Amino acid sequence: MIDETRTDASIYVYYRLRADVSSETACARIATMQQAVTERTPVTARLMRRLEDTTTWMEIYEHVTNVREFEAVLAEEVAVARLDDLIEPGSARHIEHFVAIGRPGEAD
Repeated sequence: MIDETRTDASIYVYYRLRADVSSETACARIATMQQAVTERTPVTARLMRRLEDTTTWMEIYEHVTNVREFEAVLAEEVAVARLDDLIEPGSARHIEHFVAIGRPGEAD
């Protein structure tokens, strides 16, 4: 269960690009989508790819203050950008949620 009282969560979305999609095409579409997301939510967005596998990409969203609202916006913008067209058949976008761990003795 996602604790919506948490602030400053980080969201990681990873997936495998289709082999026939160029990096330039993927970057352009994802950058457009991320720009729309950052205009609608107070997050920082980054795009990365796996060092040893150029088809595995990751979107990183930091400073997410309401995970459910953010994911709704993200889903809308992913659909608008038709990013699922870039994903390898049989693969999917995988979303993971992380928060910082406090120092020993601090409450989580």
